[in-house]
Formats: sequence, structure tokens, C-alpha cells
Amino acid sequence: MNNPATLTSSRNQTAALATNKVIRNTYTLLSMTLLFSALTAGTSMLLNLPHPGLLLTLGGYFGLLFATTKFRNSSLGLVFVFALTGFMGYTLGPILNAYLAMANGAQVVMTAMGATGVIFLGLSAYALTSRKDFSFMGGFLITGILVAFMAGLGAVFFEMPGLSLAVSAMFVLLMAGLILYQTSQLIHGGETNYIMATVTLYVSIFNLFTSLLHLLGFMNSEE
Repeated sequence: MNNPATLTSSRNQTAALATNKVIRNTYTLLSMTLLFSALTAGTSMLLNLPHPGLLLTLGGYFGLLFATTKFRNSSLGLVFVFALTGFMGYTLGPILNAYLAMANGAQVVMTAMGATGVIFLGLSAYALTSRKDFSFMGGFLITGILVAFMAGLGAVFFEMPGLSLAVSAMFVLLMAGLILYQTSQLIHGGETNYIMATVTLYVSIFNLFTSLLHLLGFMNSEE
């Protein structure tokens, strides 16, 4: 007969291997999507393409996100992941061109990019090494992101720059929390689909970068 302790150890090893595979696949795909997004953003900047506008951006984002979620367990999911991240990269191009046209715009963009990288790598490393469980943040993050999203729409439609800045500050904190939460989910088996994990981390990085860009751009204009 098999020893129960041996069976338990075997199951734990199998679970650990599966978790490590998901983590490895997630960060590999995330690296590829970030590079692809940077490529589409650079192309958009070089061609000086116009921004598609808020409604088309939201429609494209949620439509591609829905398709990615629906096909997350098939090869089509990978196609839609690159479609989504490529589209978001395209929308970022005109925004970067607008900031680069400002005085010290290049410094603002590079600072936001560097800060985004430091925050993401630092939080990811902390979650991976400490192995703390941040699943308790799930409800708070969902509520906070929904509130910030609605407030952001209100800031755009009612032209309230002060509220827009507050929303950007909220998103910086919320995206930092989302990075911790999603990394924790990967470690503890709460997320077993690397495509969805990649999308969550990509969106966190994208929103973190654009929010920092907005805040730093405002501070630069005030100097």
C-alpha cells in the first residue's frame, strides 16, 4: 500500500510544479506582450496616428478583453492577448507624442517608465519571495477600481482636472495592490490560467504607467 505521507508529498510536488509552470508561462507571455505593445506604440508615434478617442478605446479594450476571457483556454486566447496589448500600445502612442511635445517631456516619460518598472519589479519580487497571501485584497481592489473608473469618466465628461489627478493617484495605489494580489494568486494557485494572469499584470502596468505619466506631467507643467 502507498504511504499516505508519500502520496501527500507527491501531490504537493505536482502542485508546486504546476504553479511554477504557470508563473513561468505568465512572465514569458507578459514580456512578449510588453515588447509587442511597445512596438505598436512606437509605430503609432512614428506615423503620428491620432488617438481613437475615449469611446472607441473603451469599446476596443472591453471587446478584446471579453474575447480573451472567452478563449482563454485555447490558442485563440493568445491571439486575442496580442490583439488587446497591441491595441493598447497603439492608443498609447498619441499620448506619448503629446507628452514629448511638452517642455521636459522626454524626462517626464522616462521618469514614469522607470518608476513603473521599479514599482512592478519591487512588488513582484516582494510577493514572490515573501510568499504572503494577498487574496484578502480582492474585494477592495474590485470596488476601488470600479469607483476610480467611474470617477475617471466623470472627470473627462465634466472636465474636472482636479478629479482627474485624484483618479490617477488612486490608480497608482490600486494598480500596485493589483500587482501584489495577482502575483499572490499565481503563487498560491488562485490563478491557474497564465493568459488571464498576463492580462491582469499587463493592465496593471499599463494603468500604472499612464497614471504616473499624468501626475508627473502635471507637476512638470506647474514648474
